[in-house]
Amino acid sequence: MSHKRRDFIKKSCLLGGCLCGFTSLVNGAVNLSDDMADVAPNQVLMQEWVSTLLKSIDENEEQDVAQKIVKQCAISHFEHLKMDEFLKPYIGKLEKFNAFIENKWGWKIDYQKEVGILIADENKNYCVCPMVNKEKGIKSSILCYCSEGFAELMFSKVADMQVQATVISSIHRGQDRCQYEIKLN
Repeated sequence: MSHKRRDFIKKSCLLGGCLCGFTSLVNGAVNLSDDMADVAPNQVLMQEWVSTLLKSIDENEEQDVAQKIVKQCAISHFEHLKMDEFLKPYIGKLEKFNAFIENKWGWKIDYQKEVGILIADENKNYCVCPMVNKEKGIKSSILCYCSEGFAELMFSKVADMQVQATVISSIHRGQDRCQYEIKLN
């Protein structure tokens, strides 16, 4: 591909001209280091767009439908972070993973092995979600369903079985931290 064509595609994608190219940019097919300043305005646009979408879903759908829709969005974030690869050393080693996230991520874990329930507390007084626009205060409590889905994917992978995750505490729902109940089936 010619240098001019590559630059055109890169700048078009950075400016929101295409979505199909965005995936390749995110996956490192094009080096963005020279154009990182152009990404911030785009990120605000994406956050505002997602916030409007979430508000519409929240206002127009039953909560169980909204939960199913938003929870599925976790797959994108999970895959973007290459979590399958990251979690490989912990598959079938739930207690080792729990120790890791306590030590490295600062989470608090209460694992009640005898009843198959794990309470995962992010142990932060702010929302860590990359979709939230912290500067403008754009947020939505149904966005927590995505975090719920992410926790479900992560702990299912580590436990090497399907688990059910439920947000039991959320900053966007008025509590002081985000916590998940993980039921091991």
